[in-house]
Amino acid sequence: MIQPEIENHIRDDAFADWLGATIEAIEPGYSRVSITVSKTMLNFHGITHGGLVFALGDIAFAAASNSHGRTSLALNVAISFLRPANIGDQLVAEAKEVQAGKTTALYDIVVTDRNSQKLIAKSQATVYRTRESFV
Repeated sequence: MIQPEIENHIRDDAFADWLGATIEAIEPGYSRVSITVSKTMLNFHGITHGGLVFALGDIAFAAASNSHGRTSLALNVAISFLRPANIGDQLVAEAKEVQAGKTTALYDIVVTDRNSQKLIAKSQATVYRTRESFV
């Protein structure tokens, strides 16, 4: 369980709110974020824009990596888009801490469709942790 002040700070994410993403869970080194794909999130092929899939994973990554209360900043994110998502799909991104050192940590992020359980994308991301606490 994380401190309420840390959780409240993470949940006060203007970009996630603007996008319509819901931060469903935050635990130390873990988070789950979801969004329902709308027409405005589609690209010119009629499938979910890759930027939306990336953004959803990035929101989960940010929540998980900052869940320890230290200001944490992305160093690198690599993503593989595995299958398309469509209008009405409910996408869920889960970020899990795989390894944590003094100043860096590694996260695995998966984006799935909640209804079909199909894997949409997979990411691996590295974060730099400052010494600063943000609460």
